[in-house]
Parts: sequence; structure tokens; C-alpha cells
Amino acid sequence: MSKSLIFLAPGYEEVEMLTVVDMLRRAGIEINMVSITGTLEVTGSHNITIKADQLFANADFNSTDMLILPGGMPGTNNLLAYKPLTDKLVEFNNSGKAVAAVCAAPSVLGALGILNGKNATCYPGFEEKLTGATYQKQPVVRDGNVITSRSMGTCIDFAGEIITLLDTKAKADDIKEKIIYNDTY
Repeated sequence: MSKSLIFLAPGYEEVEMLTVVDMLRRAGIEINMVSITGTLEVTGSHNITIKADQLFANADFNSTDMLILPGGMPGTNNLLAYKPLTDKLVEFNNSGKAVAAVCAAPSVLGALGILNGKNATCYPGFEEKLTGATYQKQPVVRDGNVITSRSMGTCIDFAGEIITLLDTKAKADDIKEKIIYNDTY
């Protein structure tokens, strides 16, 4: 079974984080919400407090297949400022493991050099922070081991692409069908 970690910093975008967690758990993919603060309870950008599954210090990176960053402000800036996380993102990318970010959070990947030579997307206005990337105005962009997405409104597609990478497209489509994402199913 694939395993992933999603990181909660003060000011994260709650819906972006929860959509990914919900859809991956529906798909049978293990995902843990990890607080980068000293407490499990982390308050998001819309003043919603969620209890993480674990603290960063207790996260098992050795058996993890993907690291995921929700956007939101000031959450994105807080993620970038947390060196233990940025070190892990670089380590994962350098070893070919998957990383994903949505909304403003692809700017973290840009700042770390992870987007060099890749196609990527982000929330409008953050394009210049995708250092080294070719910006694509698409809901979700997957380039090798990196997945980026534009915003809360693209999170079902974002989570679907994560499921596709960690499992199969058929599994992602099945989850989308079950949540009645698109009437064409």
C-alpha cells in the first residue's frame, strides 16, 4: 500500500488539505496529516482548527512514497520557513520520490529548485515563484515525480492525479464517480 504525508502549517487552506486526505483515504491510500508545529491542533487560513494525525518529529519518511503541500496563506510561507520539511522535499525529489503542491504551495517547490526544467501550475499571481518551471494554465500538471495544481477548486482533480500516481487512473476515476464529481460518469 502506498503511503503519503500532507503537512499542516498555521494558515494552511483547509479545503485543499481535507479534499486530498478524504479522497486518498477513500482510495485506500494511507495518508497522514502531519503538523509542523509543536501541537497536533493546527488552525488554517479560515480559522478552522484541525487535529493532525502526528507531529513532524514522529513522521515515518522512510516508508513514505509522497509528500504533499496544501496552499493557503500564510500557510505556504510557514511551510517554506520550516527547514526540516524543505530538506525532506529536496531529499524526496532528488531520489525520484513524488512531491505534490497546490495553490500557492508550488512556490515552495520553486524556491527549492524542485521545479527546474518542469512544467507546473499554481494559483494566479504566483507564476513568477515557480522558479525554473514552465507555467501551464491547467487545473493540474504532472511532470515526472511532481504534481502541481491551481487552487481549492481544482483539488478533486489534484487528488485524482495523486491517486493515479500512487495507484491507478481506474482507481482515481472510481473515486470521482462515487463522489459524483462529474455528471458525465
